[in-house]
Amino acid sequence: MKLENLQEADFKFRQHGCCYETDSENKRSKIVEVLWRVFWGKRKRLQKKNLGFSFEMKATKTLIRKAEKGQKQGLPLHKTDKEKNMQGKISIHHGSGGGKSRELIENLFRTHFSNPVLDKMDDAGVLKLESKNIAFTTDSFVVKPIFFEGGDIGRLAISGTVNDLAVMGAKPCALTVSFIIEESFEMEKLRKIVVSMKETADEAGVIIAAGDTKVVEKGSADGIFITTSGIGIIPEGIKIGGAMAKPGDVVILSGSVGNHGASIITSRKDLGFKTFVKSDVAPLNNLIERMIEETPEIHVMRDATRGGLATVLNEIAIQSGVKIEVLEEKIPVKEEVKGVCGLLGLDPLYLANEGRIVVFVKEEESLKLLDKMRESKYGRGASVIGRVVDNTDEPVVILKTVGSGGRILDMLSGEPLPRIC
Repeated sequence: MKLENLQEADFKFRQHGCCYETDSENKRSKIVEVLWRVFWGKRKRLQKKNLGFSFEMKATKTLIRKAEKGQKQGLPLHKTDKEKNMQGKISIHHGSGGGKSRELIENLFRTHFSNPVLDKMDDAGVLKLESKNIAFTTDSFVVKPIFFEGGDIGRLAISGTVNDLAVMGAKPCALTVSFIIEESFEMEKLRKIVVSMKETADEAGVIIAAGDTKVVEKGSADGIFITTSGIGIIPEGIKIGGAMAKPGDVVILSGSVGNHGASIITSRKDLGFKTFVKSDVAPLNNLIERMIEETPEIHVMRDATRGGLATVLNEIAIQSGVKIEVLEEKIPVKEEVKGVCGLLGLDPLYLANEGRIVVFVKEEESLKLLDKMRESKYGRGASVIGRVVDNTDEPVVILKTVGSGGRILDMLSGEPLPRIC
């Protein structure tokens, strides 16, 4: 990367008061921003030592690699000048609707969520949609802890709503975000959450079209709660729903189960785990869009979140009025997840997932769909785990195990692990 390109990028950053957008959604510019702030300090030191230009550029390339590595690991970006004014903790005045609220919106939320719809700052975001079929969904997130291995409440909120739209065959286009923040919540934690939300929204290709923030007294909430709503456009001819499973359909699972639930468990300090399981939380709409392009005749698709795989299969069986059989040996579960479940007496089939989908499709379509899914990092572990046996007035899910005729796999009863998402 040439020095003049860095200078041009920095000019655009400062000109727009934005920490990582130059033109369109250039991922590279995120790296430039991180690099720029680090590079100038390094360059001045190199000049003081009278080192040559070639060594200086070598140092620059090293910094680029470090910045790229940081971006892949999801490390927070350096603060903008506006954000540097946002120090300390959230006060009750940040939710008053007055000057402090405006400061929070302008210096933090709008800095990261900026787009033509949101920037008008009207009471509602106005969208131009050219479709008769619109999907609309909403969800709230109260996960504890708010930061966990592989993600945080911000990535979870964006991914959860995007995925709810995508599994209906919709192309997500816009979200709204509502924050309820406890007084004294650390501003730096809020910044990290907002940056994570922006990065996840960029990955999914959606905008934040509107938002709201409320602050409650200390002790009235537990840190931060987030509610997201989203809309998406369903292309003509696409019809996917929980009531459409048919006898002969095979059941495809996109990857190993229980990762998110196990991640939340091991991230809770009071349980004393010294090793951590990485959550599978991710926006899956790009994967799903490619799947639908390959196989438009998908019957059912559902993300296996709260209640896990077992609960989702039961919901589909009830909606469609069918008997479903799944093979225990075909359901992938990571060893570390099995270890957590073994210690706590939990079943991985009931643990939450935030980056896994269950798909019902005709058997003759399944092989090419599997190949398409495995092209994505989010579908690399996809496999057929069962099939729809027949229609029935008594919907049921049967888990067939090696050496036995199988057992009924019930829907989750009770709440073994609260505040999982």
